[in-house]
Amino acid sequence: MNWVTESWRFKLLALGLSVLMLGAVAFSQNPPTTKTLTVPIAFNQTVPNNLVLINPPSKTNVTVTGLADTIASVSVGSLTAAFDLSKVAPGPRVKVNLVIKSLILGVQIQNPIVPIALNIDRLVPAQLNVVARTPRITNGWQVISTKSEARCPNAPCVVNFTGPQSWETNLNAYADFPLPVENSSSDVLAQPVVLVQNGAQLDLTVTTVPTVTLVSTQTGQFPSVAIHIEAKTGTTSRQVVLIDSPPSHGPPTGYRVTAITVDPITVVISGTPDVLVKITTLTLPALDLSGHTSGMTFKVTIPYPDGVIGSVAVARVTYSISPNPNASPPA
Repeated sequence: MNWVTESWRFKLLALGLSVLMLGAVAFSQNPPTTKTLTVPIAFNQTVPNNLVLINPPSKTNVTVTGLADTIASVSVGSLTAAFDLSKVAPGPRVKVNLVIKSLILGVQIQNPIVPIALNIDRLVPAQLNVVARTPRITNGWQVISTKSEARCPNAPCVVNFTGPQSWETNLNAYADFPLPVENSSSDVLAQPVVLVQNGAQLDLTVTTVPTVTLVSTQTGQFPSVAIHIEAKTGTTSRQVVLIDSPPSHGPPTGYRVTAITVDPITVVISGTPDVLVKITTLTLPALDLSGHTSGMTFKVTIPYPDGVIGSVAVARVTYSISPNPNASPPA
């Protein structure tokens, strides 16, 4: 047995070197490596009661390390990413840990815990009456507000909105009448309800967890309402100034106009709003003064535009005519 016991140290060293060489060969064929994948963030975890996440990130980049053979088999489905929401509270930039795990042994996550700032709000229900809006009204027509309404199927139409509390300040529900208002009575069916906050339409496509809901109190479905509109042709009145025109012919040579008086100075006109808005003054017809050397009063018919009536039909225009001191009147 001397051959076994003799130089045992050298034999043990040789055995160790052999093992190391085999390991080196194997290691060279299966070296450590890294891979980066874009992993979706799971939201199947329970968000604490009465809280909602507003526009949270939906994916994250994850870098993994391990032996090449193992890493080659790692796919997006081999990794999980989820927020730890166990101790969160409402706030605009709440620090939350994103926890990343591997479902395969031998795979290391470079950054298994990633802090991320989330917008978290309280989840609050609200009931809103739907108001019918008429963005297109034909000139001359006026909507009768007390007889215009949204119906789903009856009026008043009420919807339930459940979403972030910050979205519900000054929040209103509307349904827009899609046609021009130009008849005494009009109806349309199935108009969608829109939510408006501080004059701007609320974007319900923004990602929230849980998802915001907007439903009809009567059907429990996303609200689609009918709109009934009643209108009338509108008439109104305004006061305008009468203006004299320059004479078609002035006084004879040597005479001049020294004063002009119009009576009345103003008149009240009535008509449809679209017509009256264009009228601020009325110009009287031009008069012929060629045969007059002294004061003269004319009765003039006031020219009202089509579709307009006035409080006075005839105006009196008085001209004061005197000799021109800079010229001698003809003999």
